[in-house]
Amino acid sequence: MQKVVALGGGHGLAATLSALRKITTELTAIVTVADNGGSSGRLREEFPILPPGDLRMALAALCADDEWGRTWANIMQHRFVSDGPLNGHAMGNLLLASLWNENEDPIVGLDRVGELLRVIGRVLPMAAQPLDIEGTFITSTGRIVVRGQKEVATAKGRIESLRVIPENPQARLETLNAIRLADWAIMGPGSWFSSVMPHLLVPMQQDALIRTKAKKILILNLDASSSTVGDEFAGSHPEEYLEFFHSYAPELKIDYCLVDSSVVRNARALDAAAAKLGGQVITADVRKGPGSVHHDVAKLTMHLGHIMGPKLVG
Repeated sequence: MQKVVALGGGHGLAATLSALRKITTELTAIVTVADNGGSSGRLREEFPILPPGDLRMALAALCADDEWGRTWANIMQHRFVSDGPLNGHAMGNLLLASLWNENEDPIVGLDRVGELLRVIGRVLPMAAQPLDIEGTFITSTGRIVVRGQKEVATAKGRIESLRVIPENPQARLETLNAIRLADWAIMGPGSWFSSVMPHLLVPMQQDALIRTKAKKILILNLDASSSTVGDEFAGSHPEEYLEFFHSYAPELKIDYCLVDSSVVRNARALDAAAAKLGGQVITADVRKGPGSVHHDVAKLTMHLGHIMGPKLVG
C-alpha cells in the first residue's frame, strides 16, 4: 500500500483525511501549529505548548470506524458549556494539553492519544514549536499588518505578503521523514493563508516537499472565487491562489490541482497558473451541496482515488 501525507489544518484537512482513510491506512497528517483562537488560543497563552485544536481535529478524523473509535471521536470533539473557565474548551484539547504539560514530547503525546483512539495512520505537527502567522493586506484605506491565524483568516483586502513568527522554525524529523518516504503528498483545502500556505513557510518542510519523489495534489477551496465581504482573499480567483502559492515555493512542483467546477471562471488562466507549478487542472464536482463551502467526503474519496490510481488501495 502506498504512503500518503496530507498537509493542512482545521476543517479542510479533516475532510481530506476523512476521504483518504477510506482508501489507505498508510496515512500521515501534517498539521499547522499556529491556531490562536478559542480554546487553543487560551491554552497556549497559559502553557508553553503547541496549540492543540487542529491536531485534535485531525486525530478525530482518523478515529477507528467502530464503536470505540466513534465514541472517542465524539469525546475528543466535545466542548464544555458553562459559566466558568472551562466554557468553550474542547475535551481533546485538554487531553493533549495535560500530556504536554507533563513534559511529554509533543509527538509522543500525539501518538499516545492516537493509540487510545485507534487512529488510522499518524498525526504530526508542522513545526517543533508554536507559530504565529502575520499577513500584510492592501485595503481600500491602505496597507495593514494582521497577526494571528484567526485574524489572517478573516482579514479583508488583498494579501501582499505572508510570514510565520518566529521565522525559519524548526521542523520535526518525524514529519520530514514522512514526507521523504511518501508516495503522495496532498495539500488543502482550507483557509489558504492560515492553513495551507504556512506549510511552505517552514524552510525544512518546503525543502522536503521539493525533494520528495511523492506525486503532489493541491486541492483548492470551494470559495476561491467568492467576493463575499470578510472572506479570505475576497474577490480572488483560483488561479490567484496558485500564483501566490508559486511565489512562495517556485521550485515546488505540483502534479495535479483538484478544483470544483463551480469556482472556475477562466479555465485558460487557471491552466496557465497550474502549468507554472508543473501540473494540470482536474475539475470535478466535490462540493457537499449547492452553495456549500465544504467538500463532500464521498466525492473527495472518489476523485482522489481516481487520480491516485487503484494501486493505492491495499
